[in-house]
Amino acid sequence: MPKIYTKTGDKGETSLFTGQKVQKDDPRLEAYGTIDELISWIGMIKAYDIPEEQSHTLTKIQNGLFSMCSHIACDPIDSKTKHLKLQQPDDEHIRFIENEIDSMNNKLPALTNFILPGGDPQVASCHIARTICRRAERRVVTITKNTKDTNNFIISFLNRLSDYFFVLARYTAHKKNSVDILWNTDVRILIFIINSQSLK
Repeated sequence: MPKIYTKTGDKGETSLFTGQKVQKDDPRLEAYGTIDELISWIGMIKAYDIPEEQSHTLTKIQNGLFSMCSHIACDPIDSKTKHLKLQQPDDEHIRFIENEIDSMNNKLPALTNFILPGGDPQVASCHIARTICRRAERRVVTITKNTKDTNNFIISFLNRLSDYFFVLARYTAHKKNSVDILWNTDVRILIFIINSQSLK
């Protein structure tokens, strides 16, 4: 049986999907590594006792995120990239997330306060996924600014996906009759935070 370790990364280098060597702290690796972290955390959410339909949705999201990782792991100026048949993220992926958000949000009371993550482990897990997703979005924005990549659909998807996890947290709390932990502070700051958490 082949060994799982190769020792090829012992000097802090690894290869992109096309074979190009890069440092392990390369912004591209930061981007798809953060998405990989998000994929793993979604697996944590799926480990809870959740409805089969919701589990199916989360699995579909994981598959889509893996495809996006494969795009980020390619150098767009590498001639090998054009020969790879990778699934392109598109409007359909974004519409799917929007439909899921709308379906849950229509069953929830209006948001009037900033919600502090916690109270229930499953709800808190959704909030952690939301924050990892936001970090992934920032990392993809970075490589888009600094390279010739065109990751607009990936950025849009991640932006919408973080909204999905926020609504999923609220929806999960609602279904479990869990009491939201509300943040009480200056109303001007409160409005700013609510706008930051709500759909954009």
